[in-house]
Amino acid sequence: MKLPKIFWFIAIPAAAIILMVIALPALLRLAGINPRYDGPSHAVPGRKVLIVTTSHAVLGDSGKATGVYASEMTVPYYSFLDGGMTVDVASIDGGAIPIEPMSLRWPLLAPEDERFLADPVLGNKVRNSLRVDDVDFASYDAIFLAGGWGASYDLGQSDVLGARITDANAAGAVLGSVCHGALGLLKARTPQGEPLVKGRRLTAVTDKQIAELRITMTPLHPERELRAAGALYESATAFRDMLASHVVVDGNLVTGQNQNDGAETAHKMMEFIEKKGL
Repeated sequence: MKLPKIFWFIAIPAAAIILMVIALPALLRLAGINPRYDGPSHAVPGRKVLIVTTSHAVLGDSGKATGVYASEMTVPYYSFLDGGMTVDVASIDGGAIPIEPMSLRWPLLAPEDERFLADPVLGNKVRNSLRVDDVDFASYDAIFLAGGWGASYDLGQSDVLGARITDANAAGAVLGSVCHGALGLLKARTPQGEPLVKGRRLTAVTDKQIAELRITMTPLHPERELRAAGALYESATAFRDMLASHVVVDGNLVTGQNQNDGAETAHKMMEFIEKKGL
């Protein structure tokens, strides 16, 4: 039986669309977005980690919604959780955490984001996050600072966050961040009163990536601000820097360049705890 031309007119484009829906996330993963973590895994059961996010929900004067980039919160969260850690979630203002909308949409949705959307426990933590003012950071073995465009509006400007990270550092906690999350280190100090990042090797989202994405209106750019604070900033590059991946370990400071580095950063933080025997 010969099928009518209208069938092929509809079927071929439909098949192409279905193939694209299935294939594009996999192709992006091969390119470097939401990569599978194949490095050494670590577990530190019984230890505690605090993930800190932004509370800022609007991108400049554009009126566009923003917040934490989902996978920069979810990937570390599940890495820590699967490593046996107790994971708490805090934000600058507490309460509901704003999430960058596009980070929870196809094709950028990470597997850990899908796990989050089906997880009532983490969902409750995100809707009712702790307020940084009310948390004793020094009681945690690890502090992780998630990024996203929202972080450029409040993490680096918070005196309270800076003081809390100062306390955690003095108590011997391992400190980690990805992307814009490193801005949360800017106001922290060493026990000697020096900026915590001064003379320390670290990474964060590049100025090049910010220019490539044309989101330059944000008040703080991590590479620029960290260099100005005396950090020994380093990074990797690619055709587009959002495809690049780079993680730096300097003592108790573990930083990832962007959203692709959450799992490696989390596991290297757990490795630090293992080795130190915290």
